Amino acid sequence: MTLRSGVVLQGVYPPDEFRSMVSRIDALGFSNLWLTDSSLHARNSYAYLTLASTVSPRLLLGTAVTNPLTRHPAITAVAAATVDDISDGRMILGIGAGDRPLLALGLRPARLASMRSAVDAIRSLWSGADVTVEDPAFELHGAHLRFGARSDIPVYISASGPRTLQLAGEIADGVIVLVGLFSEGLAWALDHVDRGAAIAGRPRPHVAVFAYGAIDDDEEKALGSARSIAAWFPQTAPVICELAGLPSAVLESVRERYEGGEFQEADGAAQLLPDDFVRQVALAGDERQALERIDAVAAAGADSIHVFPLGEDRMQTVERFSRCFAKRAQGVGR
Repeated sequence: MTLRSGVVLQGVYPPDEFRSMVSRIDALGFSNLWLTDSSLHARNSYAYLTLASTVSPRLLLGTAVTNPLTRHPAITAVAAATVDDISDGRMILGIGAGDRPLLALGLRPARLASMRSAVDAIRSLWSGADVTVEDPAFELHGAHLRFGARSDIPVYISASGPRTLQLAGEIADGVIVLVGLFSEGLAWALDHVDRGAAIAGRPRPHVAVFAYGAIDDDEEKALGSARSIAAWFPQTAPVICELAGLPSAVLESVRERYEGGEFQEADGAAQLLPDDFVRQVALAGDERQALERIDAVAAAGADSIHVFPLGEDRMQTVERFSRCFAKRAQGVGR
């Protein structure tokens, strides 16, 4: 099976610059474009996905990711169905429990049961059903959409922990895997996805791995750009740190200095992390290093990998990530 590729962007760019980036991403042959949906940190993801749909006639478009708390699931159902209409059926709804930026809104990440209820409710609304839900996170009372929506818009669940990975395997059309880019972490994650799929008696859903970081011939520069996301793992996915061999003392030190928030806010704590750990969980080197990470993702059995560029020149990383795929196809660069 051919490994597909995509790009994840934040809505931090002015509209004209964003249009130019989408045009280039389309021309490079990527299959997916994802927009983050993080409270207060960037422009509205659905507005920018709509903008992207007018630039590219073919890219699959997705949220990376929304949650059941900052937007009521009914509002999310409407927003996703609207982008799907505008883009002629190219929308993917990426959803997760929410991360520590929710704390700025007085919220905590959604419970697993609320995640399941939200996905069920959104799909039911798309199907045209009358929906009643009483969940601690949200309620619906005889609610229904008053316009037609595609009933099978794909829903991808973002996951880094065992229970959420299993839930994704059980109910999602796809799983956005956030566990780094090394073999042990990927195998652990896919094992949990497979457990969920087995419970539901269904095949494994699409596995999309997100690859944060930078590709640069200056390794120190690339490592510096990738450290912020590496510091996210001790706080949010400590089991991945253990699988990657991060010493427990370092893990605890990072947790003490980085209590949460957007991963870009982790610069101080990130300096504590060994280079080898950063290389395992992120793109943090030249094209040869990136090819090794891509190969590890392919060998684990993932269906797609999506670059989330960090650092000063993000489109350079996107361009080089595309070049890595061209080298893989030609069998060079190893």
